[in-house]
Amino acid sequence: MGEDLINVWSVTAHSLVAVSIGYFIYDFFDMAWNNRKRSSYELMIHHTLVISCFGLAVMERRYIGYSVVALLVEVNSIFLHTRQLMLIQGFSKDEFIYRLNSLMNIGTFLVFRILTLGWMTRWLVIHRDEIPTLAYTVGSIGLSVITLMSIILFFRILSSDFGRRRKKTVVPSCGSIEDEKKTKVL
Repeated sequence: MGEDLINVWSVTAHSLVAVSIGYFIYDFFDMAWNNRKRSSYELMIHHTLVISCFGLAVMERRYIGYSVVALLVEVNSIFLHTRQLMLIQGFSKDEFIYRLNSLMNIGTFLVFRILTLGWMTRWLVIHRDEIPTLAYTVGSIGLSVITLMSIILFFRILSSDFGRRRKKTVVPSCGSIEDEKKTKVL
């Protein structure tokens, strides 16, 4: 399968891609029902594109090898999800464990997300003549949008986790108008 990412496939690889579709469908609906934030909508777009591309591969029993390569991107998701859980649990960005995860996140982001997506783009361009127009179009659109979203996410994380930290200034709280009146009377 390593030499022919279009036509060669195994039952194990086909099953891996099919189960991944199931995960992305589940996660899509979970976000649609439980998380209505901008970041959720971005992930829902990502999931829709992945489901479309992987669905095409599974139904046609072609591009399974290419889809397995695409799943390498998900190695980085381990650290992205860990980061999210740490933020939800209130970990300080200065804690050692958070910083370690941040470094692993950036490292795996570059290796498993950016480099993999770059390689996939190169492969798609090189093999353009071997791929029918519909599959090429679906793959190109999906890959382009996911690559752009990944680059934006990379810079957001870089800025959030490694950007200059602003010292939090404590602004004295303003009391209510009633408190002001009482203060003037005294």
